[in-house]
Amino acid sequence: MTAPTQSETDRVVIFDTTLRDGEQSPGATMTHEEKLDVAEVLDQMGVDVIEAGFPIASEGDFFAVNEIAKRTRNAVVCGLARAAFKDIDRCAEAIKPAARKRIHTFLSTSPVHMKHKLQKEPHEVYEMVIAQVTRARDYTDDVEWSSEDGTRTEIDFLCRCVEAAIKAGATTINIPDTVGYTTPEEYYTLFKTVRERVPNSDQAVFSVHCHDDLGMAVANSLAGVRGGARQIECTINGIGERAGNTALEEVVMAMKVRNEVLPWWTGIDATMLTRASKLVSAVTSFPVQYNKAIVGRNAFAHESGIHQDGMLKNAQTYEIMTPESVGVKQTSLVMGKHSGRHAFVRKLEDLGYKLAGNQLEDAFVRFKALADRKKHVYDEDIEALVDEEIATAQDRIKLQSLSVIAGTHGPQRATMKLVIDGRTVIEECEGNGPVDAVFNCIKALVPHEAMLELYQVHAVTEGTDAQAEVSVRLSEADKTVTAKGADPDTLVASAKAYLGALNKLMIKRQRTKPEAMAATP
Repeated sequence: MTAPTQSETDRVVIFDTTLRDGEQSPGATMTHEEKLDVAEVLDQMGVDVIEAGFPIASEGDFFAVNEIAKRTRNAVVCGLARAAFKDIDRCAEAIKPAARKRIHTFLSTSPVHMKHKLQKEPHEVYEMVIAQVTRARDYTDDVEWSSEDGTRTEIDFLCRCVEAAIKAGATTINIPDTVGYTTPEEYYTLFKTVRERVPNSDQAVFSVHCHDDLGMAVANSLAGVRGGARQIECTINGIGERAGNTALEEVVMAMKVRNEVLPWWTGIDATMLTRASKLVSAVTSFPVQYNKAIVGRNAFAHESGIHQDGMLKNAQTYEIMTPESVGVKQTSLVMGKHSGRHAFVRKLEDLGYKLAGNQLEDAFVRFKALADRKKHVYDEDIEALVDEEIATAQDRIKLQSLSVIAGTHGPQRATMKLVIDGRTVIEECEGNGPVDAVFNCIKALVPHEAMLELYQVHAVTEGTDAQAEVSVRLSEADKTVTAKGADPDTLVASAKAYLGALNKLMIKRQRTKPEAMAATP
């Protein structure tokens, strides 16, 4: 039987903003190379538009967007710009090398934003909309305009601004739920109303951009599509400011699994969802919650006896999609100290990783060292090892050795050797406990004023020889970073996590510029 033809009118454009809105999550800074890796995976998996960054924010953002524009083969490469002409000009310069390019420019339209943020009257904002879109259209035919805080904007004014933006040359109109305030029925009605009332609405694609402050981002996005939108703005793992954004993997699989009631389709290769999720989690050091839909560790796990019995009889009793459909492979205990490089590479591919060159060599060396210390090396062990390898590849500060004296008779003492920009340094410190002693060594070797906001430990797998995975969050002024470290020795994992966070803080210091400004369409 021939599959029904998919209509282009039902195709939903996937606009991924992991590298822009996602990176605005406190602590989610990515290095230049990590951004390129994420962009490559997004392009491979079929994302239609990659919002690569906010070029005016910093030199680092500009160069990342520019390099992604050079390398991306299939997707449209998009940069964000405020209404200021200097923003739009800088954005145009950054995306210039792209085969397909878009400028995304935004402006607040709600009464509260116009009064308190812009300090402008509605008629001034209206003129700014026309001017910013016209300026962007000078550089590219693909211009997106967003009405920041659109769901709290007066409907008459919103319709006027949308009509003006389209008339000035905008080809995509985004009406974002910037503060995560709306509900599905409200959002559906908003799009339906705007599209009916704006006379030239048929000349643009309408877009949804939802934040998850009330836990309704995915439901709101799908409601907007029901109201006529044909672009969803989203991020891998739903990362983003505050409670995050619409999760790409969730909207894609919702349309795929429930296509009879959500009759739209995308060009996303769903088998790459798990790989993308793990990569973004690794480079941001943001763990994916275990019960996260689609890509969480427990998404296809069954502990209840009733569920297990049903699964053994027929997987469809409790699974509405197969693990393989989103790129999940079954866990197996086939790796150990006798496993070779070829088997290791194959295992990495099964787990959704693609390493090459020095990264692969370093990961293999660390795997063999781990296998010598553990009887069984689980998939979770390898994931923790590779995630750390990806996250620390560009680190300026690396742990060379650590020894700790601890026990009931204090004080506890740690001796640490670090390599900082190729130079080896050593320090010995006491502390109120072994972890405190370790962190005191780091503070002595790398002086800083950052505050420790989070220190969290959990076991990667079961058993007394399990690797410990430590999460650390540091804050310095207005900068917040998170990092993870894994090792069978909890104290070594703690040192790795703390150093990982310090390395990210150093990157943030280099990138921060006075003109940088958080963007929240």
